[in-house]
Amino acid sequence: MQCATVDVPRDYAAPGKGTVKVALARIPATDRKNRIGSLLLNFGGPGAPGAASLADSAKFFADLGERYDLIGFDPRGVGHSEPVSCGGPQQADEEAIPDAAALLAALRALARRCELASGPVLPYIGTENVSRDMDVIRRVLGDEKLNYLGFSYGARLGAVYAAQFPGSTGRMVLDGVDTLTAPLAERALVSTRAQQRALDNFLSWCAHQQDCVYGTNTRTAKEKVAALVTRLDEEPLVGEDGTYLTGQVAAVAMGNALYSQQTWPALAEALASAERDRDPAGLLQLSGPLIPPPDDEDQDAGPGTVPADNALAALAAVNCADDPDRSRDKADPAVVEQELLDMEGEFLKASEIFGPRQLMTVLACYGRPAGTDFIRKINHPGAPRMLLIGTRGDPATPYEWTEETAERLGSAVIVDHKGEGHTAYAASSCVKEYVDHFLLDGRLPSGTRSCPAEE
Repeated sequence: MQCATVDVPRDYAAPGKGTVKVALARIPATDRKNRIGSLLLNFGGPGAPGAASLADSAKFFADLGERYDLIGFDPRGVGHSEPVSCGGPQQADEEAIPDAAALLAALRALARRCELASGPVLPYIGTENVSRDMDVIRRVLGDEKLNYLGFSYGARLGAVYAAQFPGSTGRMVLDGVDTLTAPLAERALVSTRAQQRALDNFLSWCAHQQDCVYGTNTRTAKEKVAALVTRLDEEPLVGEDGTYLTGQVAAVAMGNALYSQQTWPALAEALASAERDRDPAGLLQLSGPLIPPPDDEDQDAGPGTVPADNALAALAAVNCADDPDRSRDKADPAVVEQELLDMEGEFLKASEIFGPRQLMTVLACYGRPAGTDFIRKINHPGAPRMLLIGTRGDPATPYEWTEETAERLGSAVIVDHKGEGHTAYAASSCVKEYVDHFLLDGRLPSGTRSCPAEE
């Protein structure tokens, strides 16, 4: 793998403000004689470093890597491309805050701390500018068209590129398609329903396994899982290292495990341990590191160091920059509190397990400036036909977003994957065949095609 950096304008509207160094990685095509060009990949997030992800998954893309130079990149603000940071934890301790006014003040203070810790790149983070960076990368690589494979957030990024640079869009595949239009509250509600649908599918699978802790009745299984989350919020389990398993941490663990059907057996075992043995270890392991470890030393470690909280900081920064509804306006706390109370019933109806946490994401960007409205206005951009992959059981990017985005792009073919998990290229040989044929041979079917679930 070859590594490099490319300088791009920090502010495309005012190039004199300076540049951002974007980190690139390239694995040259193995069949140089039949090389097509470069294939740019984005592995999702936002906040996932593309260079490291390419190194980790190079063998998986070997078929495409015969005729394409595989290109990974760290988007601006991510990884080794001038990483942003919030200088510590990014979640306000809601239980320790007495009222709505104090919570909103804490969120404003957090947003200000992110500004100070991130430096001059933070105001110029966002998909619109990353898309422009991709076109600079295309030209630096010497490609007439951008050939692209994007997963999850990478699908949003690909769609924005096609809208900004339709004449430079080559063969483009978007897997796990993000929404381009939904306001924040609607997006959170649709995500809640998608997570609950994926959990229901998991419980149906569990009911057919030997020794499922919830038995064979899927209706009562849903009730028992919800009861577990409620019980853990009232009386958390304590791990051997003193870590608490609350209901909300258990919900995070379940949400993480639903991203891939390969993780379902581990989730079944973790739930059984919590229910039968009051052992939180399995769910705590699936929940992952919710808050980065203290990183004071990392912050001062010098050039080339990626702050420990970079992935979370970039996730928030990009999502905020992409949404025009989120603003810096200091809304009256009583009004904000009432808006949340008005939405609470609908979120709980969608999912008692995932609804409360998703509802609080409505405040994720409080205190930050409003984002761009460009993405929401994308409509039939004139790009060539592209391939969109949607998975019916996807907990993160529900299938309806695939159909919605296809309509907005106006030139897309859909592969309807009937399986489970988030994104399908790695999970379905049928999907992989469609993708590889299109990227390697330019073959693209018409209409919507279907791929079955695979065991």
